[in-house]
Amino acid sequence: MKDKLSIVKIGGNVIENKEELAKFLNFFSQLKGAKILVHGGGKLATQLAAKLGIESQMVNGRRVTDAKSLEIITMVYGGLTNKNIVASLQAKGTNAIGLSGADGNAIQAHKRPVKEVDFGFVGDIDGINATFLNTLITTGVTPVFCALSHDGEGNILNTNADTIASEVAIGMSKIYETTLYYCFEKKGVLLDIKNENSVVTDINTSKYQELLEQKIIADGMLPKLENCFHALHNNVNKVCLGDIEMIQPNAKLFTSITL
Repeated sequence: MKDKLSIVKIGGNVIENKEELAKFLNFFSQLKGAKILVHGGGKLATQLAAKLGIESQMVNGRRVTDAKSLEIITMVYGGLTNKNIVASLQAKGTNAIGLSGADGNAIQAHKRPVKEVDFGFVGDIDGINATFLNTLITTGVTPVFCALSHDGEGNILNTNADTIASEVAIGMSKIYETTLYYCFEKKGVLLDIKNENSVVTDINTSKYQELLEQKIIADGMLPKLENCFHALHNNVNKVCLGDIEMIQPNAKLFTSITL
């Protein structure tokens, strides 16, 4: 029987809220068993870019990353945000290590080909170095990933944090029974965006199609759900969506995704 591994991704709205982030890191530090944390940080990168007079361009919710934007993203994701999270986890008794995809050759990617849109220095993931990550985990270290990968040719690539979390969960499923948690500001997928408690607690493939047709799942939730089903189709055991309370032992109100 495989040991269990939790992969938890937190979004920018949690990171930007100091109280919520502190609360989440308490919950994460108390989470039993092997675990990996993946974080974004796009809002802070956008704010810093604006202060420096660099315009941030988004297409379909995805950031276009030119050379100047990449410098800012690397500083914010891999530096400020990542190291503050790692330091906070150390203070809470979790022996964390901050990583980009380049560290330990952890996440290999290639620059996204230009089709309708040139996304610039954006990476699509090719593989996860599960052996390296397992070495860290088995020595009691908790990896904390920022949203950066690399191409093996000396280039850092901006990579969607939801995708990193999904691919890490898939890569580690060869060794562990993996559960993927997407933590964001909502309690789950909502039937009514104005009603915070209208959570769809269970979504399978047919329910997903129904919600798509009703346009209940739309906009930024679309790529998130695509990552969920991609993970499940590639041996991830379980995927959940919800707010930071979801990773508490007795959590009840969140969305579980199944095939």
